[in-house]
Amino acid sequence: MPGLPLRIAILECDTPLDGTRSRYGGYGGVFTALLQAGADALSYPGLSASSGLELSTWDVVNQADSYPDLSSIDAILISGSKHNSFDNDPWILKLVDFVQAILAQRRVRVIGICFGHQIVGRALGAKVDRSDKGWEASVTAIDLTKRGQEIFETPSLALHQMHRDIVYNYPEGIEALAYTEKCAVQGMYAARRLITVQGHPEFTEEIVRELLIARHGSGVFDDAMFEDAMGRVDKYQDGVVVCKAFLRFLLEE
Repeated sequence: MPGLPLRIAILECDTPLDGTRSRYGGYGGVFTALLQAGADALSYPGLSASSGLELSTWDVVNQADSYPDLSSIDAILISGSKHNSFDNDPWILKLVDFVQAILAQRRVRVIGICFGHQIVGRALGAKVDRSDKGWEASVTAIDLTKRGQEIFETPSLALHQMHRDIVYNYPEGIEALAYTEKCAVQGMYAARRLITVQGHPEFTEEIVRELLIARHGSGVFDDAMFEDAMGRVDKYQDGVVVCKAFLRFLLEE
C-alpha cells in the first residue's frame, strides 16, 4: 500500500431505518455511495466510482464472528451506530480488540465515523462516554485545526451530526483535526494509520430527516431540539470533501 484497487472493509455497526434500508440495503450501501462519489471527485488516475475501489461489507453486530482477514484488505471503515461505544457488549469488545490489533500493525489503515470514531478512541485508551453538553444533530458547523485544514483542504467544515457520546481526549500521538463547542474531539489523525470524524459525511438530508422524525416520535428529541435540527437538515454539508480526505489518506505513501 498504497495502490489500486483500494480494498476497504466496511464494518456495519447498526441497521438503518426502513426508508434508508430500502434505498441502500444497509450502511454498507450508504458508505459505498459516499466512497464512489468521493472517488469521482478526487480525480486520481484509475480511481472512480466504477474502478479502483474494492468494497466489502461486514455485519459485526449480528455476525460478530465474521471479520475480514487483514491480508485481504487495505483498510477498515467503522460505521456509526445507535449503540454506546463505551458499553461492554461482547460484539463491542470484539470490535475494540480488532481495532487494537490493526493499530498494532502498520499496513492496514483505519477510518472511523461517529461510533467508529469513538471505538478508535477507546481502542487507543481515550475516555469515551456520554457528553454533558447534550446532542449534536443535523448539519453543524465544525472548526478545523491548522492540521485539519491541511488534511481536509478547506478552512472549515459542515457535516451532519447525530450523537451525544464523545471522545473526551486525544490519545497520545494522535493529531487533532476538528472541534465544536459541544465536542472538542471531532476528528483524529495519524499519518498512514488512522483518520476519524465524529460527524457523518455519509448522511444525506433524507437519511437525517428519517432519523430526526423517528427520535422525535419516540421522545428522544423534544420539540425544540427537533425543530432546530429540522431547520438545518437541508443545509449544505461537506460529506464528499471529507471522503476525498479519506481517500487521500488511504493513498498516502
